[in-house]
Amino acid sequence: MIRVGIIGFAHGHVFRYGGEWNAHPEYGVQIAGGWDRDEARCKEGCEKLATVPFESLEALLASDISAVVISSETSFHAEYVELAAAAKKDIILYKPMALHMSEADRIVEAVNKNGVKFTMGWQSRTDPQNIKMREIVQNETLGKVCHYRRRHGLSTHTWADFENSWHSSPVYNRDIFADDSSHPIDMMHWVFGMPETVSCEMTTMANPKVVNDNGVALFKYENGMIAEITCSFTTVASEITTEIYCTGGSVQQYYGDATSTSMPRPEGQPGLKWMKVGDKEWTDSGIESPDAHAKRLDAQAVYFANYLKGEGPAVCTAEEGRDSLRLVLACYLSAREGRRVSVWDERIYGI
Repeated sequence: MIRVGIIGFAHGHVFRYGGEWNAHPEYGVQIAGGWDRDEARCKEGCEKLATVPFESLEALLASDISAVVISSETSFHAEYVELAAAAKKDIILYKPMALHMSEADRIVEAVNKNGVKFTMGWQSRTDPQNIKMREIVQNETLGKVCHYRRRHGLSTHTWADFENSWHSSPVYNRDIFADDSSHPIDMMHWVFGMPETVSCEMTTMANPKVVNDNGVALFKYENGMIAEITCSFTTVASEITTEIYCTGGSVQQYYGDATSTSMPRPEGQPGLKWMKVGDKEWTDSGIESPDAHAKRLDAQAVYFANYLKGEGPAVCTAEEGRDSLRLVLACYLSAREGRRVSVWDERIYGI
């Protein structure tokens, strides 16, 4: 049984996969305690996950746990990873990796220096439909990919008091684009690898206190493929999530993000389908879309558990996480410059 400690309860996703560990002891993970810099939040979080609160982070790391989940505010990620790695604890770090590239470098260095296991948490990498799309792309099942589009949305403008949450804080999390565009951008990175350039526009539409609630980024790859990442955090209804246009066919995915998953669905509508050149009708993947987005969060529990037990790969390595952060921050550089930029531009370190 892997004994895990929780460092920070700011990011609510920990209650989903943590709850799955509690509900399924056969996964082999026991939540042995938790700590948060906010005492009240620590108490509430530990009660939700039926575990014991620790008075200090030092006490938690000195206990008999062998791994930690870091789900604090983003601004504390590098510090907490360094402390956990120095204590020789394996690490699950929730997204996004960090606020700045220098912090991501510290995370990579701490993990490698101390030889601990490390994985980022991304539900997009553990979703069965996304895994299937990656397989189609990498096997060239439908030929060469010419254009990829991923739409990602939330309706944060309808969430009570969201403007005052840490998610909207420039100190703790930069802004909502930095926080949540990281999902589709990391998925693109996971499927296609690193692009060469990006051109991005961001804007603030619904609430001036929730900065950059809409943004579109166009990434271009060495082979000429264009990947479009469209993020709107003012989305109240949607259906289609992913489009992949290839020389030999096309892929369409529905109900792939939180907004679309909650929508009513036409009877018989496949969640993931494709059509090859010459086909007369779409092929249904047969992979069901969950009826609640939270179930995608639940599904991470098995992947994390298997990795900690040495029975599966990391969902996302520290180096991959750093590169995904680079892509997000490249969007800011492009928007600031008002032009296309290289994703390897060293000025990204100044963002």
